[in-house]
Amino acid sequence: MMRFLRTACLYLTFTGSVLAAARPNILYIFTDDQSRRSAGCYPEAHTWVETPNLDRLAAGGLRFTHCYPGAWCMPSRASMLTGKLQHAQDTLRITNYPMAEYDPEVLPFWPSMFRKNGYETACIGKWHLGADVGHGRDWDYSVIWDRGEGNSRAYYHGTLVRHNGGKRVPLGGYSTDRYTDLAIEYVQREREKPWFLWLCYGAVHGPCTEARRHRLSYREAPPTRVPADIFGPRPGKPAFLQHWPAWKKDPDGKPRGFDAQVKKYHRAGVHRGGL
Repeated sequence: MMRFLRTACLYLTFTGSVLAAARPNILYIFTDDQSRRSAGCYPEAHTWVETPNLDRLAAGGLRFTHCYPGAWCMPSRASMLTGKLQHAQDTLRITNYPMAEYDPEVLPFWPSMFRKNGYETACIGKWHLGADVGHGRDWDYSVIWDRGEGNSRAYYHGTLVRHNGGKRVPLGGYSTDRYTDLAIEYVQREREKPWFLWLCYGAVHGPCTEARRHRLSYREAPPTRVPADIFGPRPGKPAFLQHWPAWKKDPDGKPRGFDAQVKKYHRAGVHRGGL
């Protein structure tokens, strides 16, 4: 669940020339709880952020400056799969958190239309829309972490996934690496149909956990600038956010552990030399 309203960073890339191909292959990358401050292609990013691969995608494609993703995981994902804002997502509801349910007849997801129009579709990574993962309706191929059965906090290690709608089995390894490996394997397959891949990372959602090889990343980076309203009040925000107690003060009156936590958050988003 998103604890703060953050701008979601969504990356959509077409493989090959869109103009040359009537039905291009499509890779849709959805990252969890990623702020625009964590992607170097945005002017609001910290000056020390290193995301060369995302920056290259942004330079060669389209970069959104404003969007309405919603302040919570489930309706945000459903918005991206339906094109509907949160209040229009009929039948989507929480049952026993983190599980949910929805009626696909009332709330259809558009990947099913890709399938009906000759695409092979795939979903890899975090789902968080309930036990109905849509395999055979929305997806031809799927490796999905649906967060069920004591698996809800396994964002980085110990993750259980469902292959093609089957039973939960260990993903193995560090989830960000494994989702990427599976995605590379998928897009390199020989096939006759064009493909659409919905690739969803659990990172950088808390508890932010970097890969072992990245534990020293950003150690030379300058201290993170502390927002002026970190302790409130926050004019213009809803009443419940005016004095939201996200941080405690240290003896100097500064947010305790702020810089260390920000760097840890960003290290969780680093992958093979930088996203």
